[in-house]
Amino acid sequence: MQDTFLGPEWGRFRGARRRFLALAALCTPLAALAASETHPLPFDFDPARDPTQDLETALRIAKAARRNVLIEVGGDSCARCRALERSFTANPELKKVRDVNYVWLKVSVSKENANEAFLRRFPPVADYPHLFVLDANGRLLHSQNTEALEAGKDYDPAAMRAFLVKWAPEK
Repeated sequence: MQDTFLGPEWGRFRGARRRFLALAALCTPLAALAASETHPLPFDFDPARDPTQDLETALRIAKAARRNVLIEVGGDSCARCRALERSFTANPELKKVRDVNYVWLKVSVSKENANEAFLRRFPPVADYPHLFVLDANGRLLHSQNTEALEAGKDYDPAAMRAFLVKWAPEK
């Protein structure tokens, strides 16, 4: 009865609608998988992670998103590392600049795992946290001791923003 009420064209649209819904049902698991991989990198310093594998993932994401990779070397026991994380949480605009331009990768240095083999590819690190900026191809662009970005026990949002903008990829 609906077909008659809506006219002879309704049957054709109903078939297209069924095909669209079937296609959407097939794509939903793929979309869910892609969403789960939007941030497969650690949010915290994890000594059990393989930083070489994480860097490969970060570079793949950076290349696809036209971003650079920003590696933070440090640890959960590092007070300045926690302060750096708090500075991004307290400054959403600063976090946005970071997240738009960089794939953020945390590499743990701890008693459990010093990640010496991984860190040999970079210039020596004197103190933590330490930042390395890489382009999407993995080429080191900059090595940054965070002392210049600090303001007392916190980080200077203006200095951090200037750093992030300076080493952001050209878009």
